[in-house]
Amino acid sequence: MFKGKTPLLIAGVLGVFAALIAWKTIDRKEKKIREGWTLVPVVVANRDVVEGTSLQWEMVAQYQMPEQFVTPSVVKPPQLEKVIGQKLMVPLQRGDLILWSHFRSEGTFERLSNTVRKKMRAITMDFGGSAGVGGFVRPNDHVDILGTFSDPKENQLVTVTLMQNIIVLACGQVTGNTNLAALDKSEKSYANITVLMLPEEAEIAVLASQMGSLYLTLRNPEDISDLEERGRATLTTLLTGERVRALQARRDQIIKVIRLNAGKPGAE
Repeated sequence: MFKGKTPLLIAGVLGVFAALIAWKTIDRKEKKIREGWTLVPVVVANRDVVEGTSLQWEMVAQYQMPEQFVTPSVVKPPQLEKVIGQKLMVPLQRGDLILWSHFRSEGTFERLSNTVRKKMRAITMDFGGSAGVGGFVRPNDHVDILGTFSDPKENQLVTVTLMQNIIVLACGQVTGNTNLAALDKSEKSYANITVLMLPEEAEIAVLASQMGSLYLTLRNPEDISDLEERGRATLTTLLTGERVRALQARRDQIIKVIRLNAGKPGAE
C-alpha cells in the first residue's frame, strides 16, 4: 500500500519534526526575551469609540505593556482623570492605546501667526516667577507692562507703566487653543509670554528689556481703560509718601464703589 511512498512519508515526518524544533526554539527565545521585560500599566479602549465622543470611565480598561514600549505620549492610569470628559479627535478600536494626542484639538497645531492681527506683531518676552504674576497669566488675558530703570538725570531708580492693555497670545508653549486638561502642572508653567503689539511698541519693549527689569500686572477681563496720566514711582515718592497717600484714597474709592455695587439687589 505504501510502496513507493515511503520516502514521501519519511520526508513529511522529518518536516513536521523540524517545524516542532523550530517552534520550540522560537518559543524559548521569546520567553527569554520576555523574562527581561518590566510590565507597566497603560490605558486602552475596551470598545470601539467613534470620533467626537467624550471619553468616559466605562470606555477604558487597564492593560499591562512592556515598559520599553511605553512612550510619554501614552496616557497612564494615574493620569486618566485628566482626559475623562474630553472629546476624542480620532476614532478608537477596542484595544487601542489611549494617547494624549487623541484629545488635542486641531487648533492646538494651528500656526501662531494666524492669531496675529494685521498690522500687529507677536513678540516673546521673559516673565518668570513673580515678574509673570506668579504663573497665573493665561492666553487671551490682558496685562500691563511695568519697567524699572536707572534715571540718568536724577541718578535714581524709577518705575513706570510702559504699556497698558496688552493682549497675551501664549504663555510658554501654551496658546488659547491648547487643551489644558491634557497637560501636567509643569507643562502649564512658563518663563516667557508672547504678546500682541504694534511694531513700534515692540521696539520699545526690546529696548526696555535690555535697560531694566520688567514686570506684568494682570487686568480684569472687563477693565480695558487706560491711565490718562502715567505716573512715576521714584525713591523720592516712596520716602515722601505723598503719591502713596493719594493713590490709597483713590483705591479706597474704587473698593467702596465695588462694595456698593455688590450690595445692590440682584448683584452677583
